[in-house]
Amino acid sequence: MIGVQLRQLRKARKMTQKQLADKLNVAKSTISQYENNINEPDLKTVVKLAELFDVTIDYLLGRIDTK
Repeated sequence: MIGVQLRQLRKARKMTQKQLADKLNVAKSTISQYENNINEPDLKTVVKLAELFDVTIDYLLGRIDTK
């Protein structure tokens, strides 16, 4: 669900999983789990991700194709 978009956005910013994890105050493994669709972020984290990458929540969740 959110994994594909998250990975694309992170790589487009040339950001490592560790760097993103540090910005969200979570473990690097948590970002890996999000990107591999093992776990999903809570709503608060989804909002932070949308703000960080300047995209809509709908885009992050794969509901729309436009950022």
